[in-house]
Amino acid sequence: MLEPLLIAELSALGLFTGFLAGVLGIGGGMMTVPFVTYILTQRGVAADLAVKMAIATSMATIIFISLSNVIAQHKRGAIRWDIFKNISPGIVIGSFVTSIGLFNLIKGQWLAVFFGLFISYSATKMLMAKQPIATKTMPRAAQQGVVGVVIGMLSGLVGAGGAFISVPFMTARNVPIHNAIATSAAFGMPLAMINTVGFIYTGWQTSNLPTGALGFVYLPALVVLATASAIMAPIGVRVSHRLPMTLLKRFFACLLYTLAAYMMWKGLTS
Repeated sequence: MLEPLLIAELSALGLFTGFLAGVLGIGGGMMTVPFVTYILTQRGVAADLAVKMAIATSMATIIFISLSNVIAQHKRGAIRWDIFKNISPGIVIGSFVTSIGLFNLIKGQWLAVFFGLFISYSATKMLMAKQPIATKTMPRAAQQGVVGVVIGMLSGLVGAGGAFISVPFMTARNVPIHNAIATSAAFGMPLAMINTVGFIYTGWQTSNLPTGALGFVYLPALVVLATASAIMAPIGVRVSHRLPMTLLKRFFACLLYTLAAYMMWKGLTS
């Protein structure tokens, strides 16, 4: 069972990440992984295991964030289902490779370092605020599928929703930004579902799992985060057209640098 204070903290985190998911089309993993890692280590879970559980729990949360987000975006007619149809098979393959194979082979401490480096790179791109130049057209279906494999693999390693790849890819190919964000949210469903099932399977026989764990997924945190995130995601979608996006992205980028530093420190010292 979770203490009332911890429930309140997870709820606040879920509301914030759900809002960002709706506004920016992100899955929330860049925020939730460091915080869940901290929570688990404070509860006596070894750092190496805590990182893996945080990534897996974050990925499971994306299922609910994405579902809420997709419903809201679909009502607005913003999702490019033609692009989804071409890219999602690759996402399924990439997610399977990571969750069943790579995730089980790579130690948690190196996943933490990779996570820190990756979100530092993402924060830098966000801080520079440079939009991709739309000079290309969408490639053929097979090439889009290859992009999906990359999205599925990298997202599984960091517990994120894939918008860091899919949104720039689509906007650089003349897909309007709001359509790219909405379609990226739709990618989160197959990505999160396949990865989550894989994380449960690979973590099933792991020793020293805390009470409430289902494989690598920490169910108490999942329930609170998913509920709060699903409530807030549609609100983020509704206000996404009215917020100062540049200022919001810069704030988020600065926050990511802090979280990246924590995860790299956790990985290098564990």
